[in-house]
Amino acid sequence: MPTTNLEIPQRALAIGAHPDDIEFGCGATLAKWAAAGCEIHHLVCTDGSRGTWDANEDPAALVATREREQRAAARALGGTAEVTFLRWPDGELESGLRQRWQVCAAIRRTRPEVVLGHDPWKRYRLHPDHRNAGFLVTDAIVAARDPLFFPEQAWSPHRPSTLLLFEADEPDHLEDVGATVEQKIDALLEHKSQLHTTMQVSASDGSRAGEIDAFAKRVRARLASVGASSGFAAAEPFKRVDDL
Repeated sequence: MPTTNLEIPQRALAIGAHPDDIEFGCGATLAKWAAAGCEIHHLVCTDGSRGTWDANEDPAALVATREREQRAAARALGGTAEVTFLRWPDGELESGLRQRWQVCAAIRRTRPEVVLGHDPWKRYRLHPDHRNAGFLVTDAIVAARDPLFFPEQAWSPHRPSTLLLFEADEPDHLEDVGATVEQKIDALLEHKSQLHTTMQVSASDGSRAGEIDAFAKRVRARLASVGASSGFAAAEPFKRVDDL
């Protein structure tokens, strides 16, 4: 049986490969925690510059758009803390030492009790940014906790208490999000540049509202299906790691 419902942390750091990944993976959980007073931090690893199917899109303009959308999405979830962008090129994120240094610094600086990120061991994952962002999370937690990793950093070591990995093939923890499903959807819909590429909203005429409604129904249905096994109206699933 999965564990359920962590004690509300004082601070949480959610780490995603691209703008919108955090909202897809754990948006309702963050909204629940924010409503209970948790300080929510967002860290986005890439610049989102290739998040379009329009070959004529200006990548620099898209980067600016996606950062605005990410900040708006964080506000929609009730977050009051910062949103940090590492701005590695979309599609080219590596789980290297420089990137690990940056994520370690974010953990030491924000000092979260709970870190949330992509599960890097998800089978048959195609997108390298998701895979590498997941490994950056796990590797940076090890670095952040131990004083001889990156001793030149201005912040002292920090060991989070729990890691929650979203997109897991074998989740073993559920967060009851029955009260915050609509906030998750509202936050996702702030990513207007991604309506076509990730939400299957391609219409620009009167049928657009119907496609948006269909997307929202898919989100609700998935969360309801996940929650049913534990008697929740809706839940987000994670792989939980406490031995950090």
